[in-house]
Amino acid sequence: MLDELAPLFVISVAAELAGMHAQTLRSYDREGLVSPGRTRSGGRRYSQRDIALLREVQRLSQDEGVNRAGIKRIIELDAQVLALRQRLVELTAELEEARAELQAMQQRYARSVAEVSEAVHRSYRRDLVPWQEPSSALVTWQPRRR
Repeated sequence: MLDELAPLFVISVAAELAGMHAQTLRSYDREGLVSPGRTRSGGRRYSQRDIALLREVQRLSQDEGVNRAGIKRIIELDAQVLALRQRLVELTAELEEARAELQAMQQRYARSVAEVSEAVHRSYRRDLVPWQEPSSALVTWQPRRR
């Protein structure tokens, strides 16, 4: 499977794949609508994602009547939404990790409290104070009859 971000296509091939003129691609590049990769010599190389974006720009322009400034804003907002979704995924994973760690710490704490409590109770000197279980018996007082 090819990486959709890999810059593969020269401008003429990209223009043909996108169904537009190479000069239109240059114009979109100048305006910042689509930013292809560059070779060492400065030649444009378009990726699969760039081709899809070119098609979307064309659709927005021709079918929806959106001007280039609007298209640029839509692209920026789409990129922002994508970045925010990715950050949400990262934060959700961090939260789940923190919850798991907290739960493990709570379990360790509960075990250590139980161990300490048990050790304290074992350390009582029962020979000093005799211990009797409390009784639940109920005794009522009645005066003596003469």
